[in-house]
Amino acid sequence: MEFLTLRAKMWIWLAMWVMVLSSGRVVLGSEYLIGLGSYDITGPAADVNMMGYANTEQIASGVHFRLRARSFIVAEPQGNRVVFVNLDACMGSQLVTIKVLERLKARYGNLYTEKNVAISGIHTHAGPGGYLQYVLYIVTSLGFVRQSFDALVDGIEKSIIQAHQNLRPGSIYVNKGELLDAGVNRSPSAYLNNPAEERSKYKYDVDKEMTLLKFIDDEWGPVGSFNWFATHGTSMSNTNSLISGDNKGAAARFMEDWFEQNTSQIRYHGSPDGKEIPRRVSDIIPDLPHNYHQLLEIAAAFNSTRGKVATRFSSASRRVRSSFRQADKPCFVSAFCQSNCGDVSPNVLGAFCVDTGLPCDFNHSTCGGKNELCYGRGPGYPDEFESTRIIGDRQFRKAADLFEKATEKMTGKVDSRHVYLDFSNLKVTIPKQRGGSEAVNTCPAAMGFAFAAGTTDGPGAFDFKQGDDKGNLFWKSVRNLLKKPGKEQNDCQHPKPILLDTGEMKQPYDWAPSILPLQIIRVGQLVILSVPGEFTTMAGRRLRDAVSAVLLNEAKKEFNGNVHVVIAGLTNTYSQYITTFEEYEVQRYEGASTLYGPHTLAAYIQEFTKLAVALVKGQPSQPGPQPPDLLDKQISLLAPVVRDATPRDVNFGDVISDVPANSTFKRGQMVNASFWSACPRNDLMTEGTFALVEFLQGADDWAPAYDDDDFSLRFIWSRPSKLSPQSMATVEWRIPKSAAPGVYRIRHFGASKSTLGSVRHFSGTSSAFVVV
Repeated sequence: MEFLTLRAKMWIWLAMWVMVLSSGRVVLGSEYLIGLGSYDITGPAADVNMMGYANTEQIASGVHFRLRARSFIVAEPQGNRVVFVNLDACMGSQLVTIKVLERLKARYGNLYTEKNVAISGIHTHAGPGGYLQYVLYIVTSLGFVRQSFDALVDGIEKSIIQAHQNLRPGSIYVNKGELLDAGVNRSPSAYLNNPAEERSKYKYDVDKEMTLLKFIDDEWGPVGSFNWFATHGTSMSNTNSLISGDNKGAAARFMEDWFEQNTSQIRYHGSPDGKEIPRRVSDIIPDLPHNYHQLLEIAAAFNSTRGKVATRFSSASRRVRSSFRQADKPCFVSAFCQSNCGDVSPNVLGAFCVDTGLPCDFNHSTCGGKNELCYGRGPGYPDEFESTRIIGDRQFRKAADLFEKATEKMTGKVDSRHVYLDFSNLKVTIPKQRGGSEAVNTCPAAMGFAFAAGTTDGPGAFDFKQGDDKGNLFWKSVRNLLKKPGKEQNDCQHPKPILLDTGEMKQPYDWAPSILPLQIIRVGQLVILSVPGEFTTMAGRRLRDAVSAVLLNEAKKEFNGNVHVVIAGLTNTYSQYITTFEEYEVQRYEGASTLYGPHTLAAYIQEFTKLAVALVKGQPSQPGPQPPDLLDKQISLLAPVVRDATPRDVNFGDVISDVPANSTFKRGQMVNASFWSACPRNDLMTEGTFALVEFLQGADDWAPAYDDDDFSLRFIWSRPSKLSPQSMATVEWRIPKSAAPGVYRIRHFGASKSTLGSVRHFSGTSSAFVVV
């Protein structure tokens, strides 16, 4: 190169610089590679018991809106990387985690392992069950449900693949702020048993802080956000039968649509003036458009049609968001993750007796001594869909505010530590009240009597009640038929009266987990504590404080006194609740569901402290004992779909109840149509839709406007009787205030199964109607 002139060298250097900048792959100043992904995990929308309330009568029969797996990957350009997956599911599952990691290993080698992959659930109680591997958690779903399991494993894998393929230079910002009206403490009497000195440090008896990450691609700009906030996914009640992401899933949908609406406009093909208009338009629209009578005439020309044979692709191709996505640009991904929600309810109006309307008993959450009558009320009471929307909207609005105002840039290492621990007999050192310390042990898992009482979000049955530290002889005799706990177990779990000795029940296989994963993930000054359960408010505070102290003491210069520690609840597996020692003594629902005895929280604090030290000192963590893979032992009693049928001379997809002829609806009203249908288990319509509202553009071009991933559209499926091969689907559309005036119609997509087992797809279409 010495023979080149100085000018030639400058031109060569400039050309190389331009190539680097124009590639969009490497931009100087980017500390991280970031990638986000999202995929459908809705699962079977019929016949399957929902996970969360353990109500045998809560069987899925349609879709409120779809469930998704949302993932982010953050990587150092030449170093470590971490993956966080947020599931619109009740909780993480050990078996799901095992199988996802197996697939990732087959695809990427040792790039993604249990050390750096976290899979967390939002805790919706309106998703299909049957995907966990321990007996206690799949009893109500009639055992293992392969479709639920496969939908999760497939969706998680695909969301991670998307995030991996989207890895590009970018920046991350963090912000936090208070959200005051999205959660209340549902066990305040237990919280009050914590030391007064400790409680005095906090303004509220639940955590009100939301922590948000904002991801910015160097070329594309903002591409997503993930936030952590504690409130239960129980805005939808235990009588709901529509698959739903509850308030956190709703918030994610609202924020993704908000970003789309505020950053892009969409051209509807065939629009008469060729203008670009947003899919969601302002509600500042006259009630009666100037061409109202013309719209009525146009709508009258489109009557309902006979059901038609369709293709699997026809459902997916009409999905609203995929129809308008730019092929070369990553879609915006927003996840609303769960935190220490153990005693936090979204039913913020409080708990009341359904018979008298009076507040429930403070200590036991009963009405006249009965737990069945005490229910929490959401802000939209008595409409649970409205309560879900309101709590979701409040989280969305806070997240959007934090997103727009985020200025603290993430800098520093990407790293993680992970360990498996046997919580059935873990030695824990705790301080004595008068100084010194003592060694105690955790216990094999067990459920207390108050577990069966349920909570104000979903009461139990019979004569159980929260705060029961004695039990009764009748239920103890019933318990003994399954497994009578010994003296050592009773002493270890004291003061919990044991209703189910799940940790020592092994037939036909394990009833509860004993080996749990603990994981700590670092991205710059943010540290995520992946916990396999539901920490109560004060339990979470103690864990966060302990880890924060370690990080700041051991790596003060590295963090510069600034570290954000969040708890990611229900991650990688599920082991129910974690309360403080004092809350455990009260034995409300959360204490009765703290599996491993009164020192469970102390064990978590001890072991997370070790992981935090290993993280900041660059030391390895020991892997620990491997959890079991019980897939081959699973039992499924859910009957398969045998066949679908319609009445004579009726096609699948034919309209049963049409939209009224020449009808006009105003925004805020409900429109519905019903179709002859087939069991949704025949095809889950993954990344497709069962229901669709289309908008007429031009003479005869129908554009997808709302699908079954929209909060405003509900797909409701039913049979005339439990064993009938005939079924019907009703599509309900609550017209949003932001809907554009014009001509619309409703469509239904499905798949029927013949006696020979073949599956055929179909579609049905309602008559057109006008929205003003």
